[in-house]
Amino acid sequence: MIITISRQYGAGGSEVARRVAAALSWRLVDNELVEEVAARAGLLPADVAEREERVPSFAERLARTLAASTPELFAAPVPGGTVPKLQETDLVRITETVVAEVAAKGRAVLVGRAAPAVLARETNSIHVQLVAPRAWRIQAAAERLAVDPQRAAEILDETDRTRANYLRQYYRRDWYDPVNYHMVLNTGVLGLDGASDVIVEEARRRGWT
Repeated sequence: MIITISRQYGAGGSEVARRVAAALSWRLVDNELVEEVAARAGLLPADVAEREERVPSFAERLARTLAASTPELFAAPVPGGTVPKLQETDLVRITETVVAEVAAKGRAVLVGRAAPAVLARETNSIHVQLVAPRAWRIQAAAERLAVDPQRAAEILDETDRTRANYLRQYYRRDWYDPVNYHMVLNTGVLGLDGASDVIVEEARRRGWT
């Protein structure tokens, strides 16, 4: 049993996931799986490099945490503890491994990293996409990042474009296609509490609590 949360930037994905996990007493796996990778490598999340949405930075963070703990994921040994240089295809493979392990443990709310595509054959799953009006998301991002609305809009567009490209390139899926999800919820209309309640109710309807 697993719930995945895909989200437009600024739509409140992390907060909704946190509320759903708390309501169900499930494990939360957020921040592009960095926390899960850190835990698997025996590190504190604070030991992992600063969070970022961009793919190369995420690949570098994965390399640092997994090089010592899971050397079999790399094509060649890591001499002297040197961090290997990952290609984006390595990132995809490593991410899929971690996502699959999270799903195997069950009872988790997992945020991001193309999880609906990776877990497309997982029957005990609820795949959710969170959306919201652009102006609502810009305001939310500006407040959270403490930047002006113009800069927030730039970050929003760049992040959503990166996520859509990642899904299209490696899974041939349209990130915006609602058919790829069990439900698409508008947090700008429902609010964070409303969206969380809908997801929790569906989990309970399925007898997952």
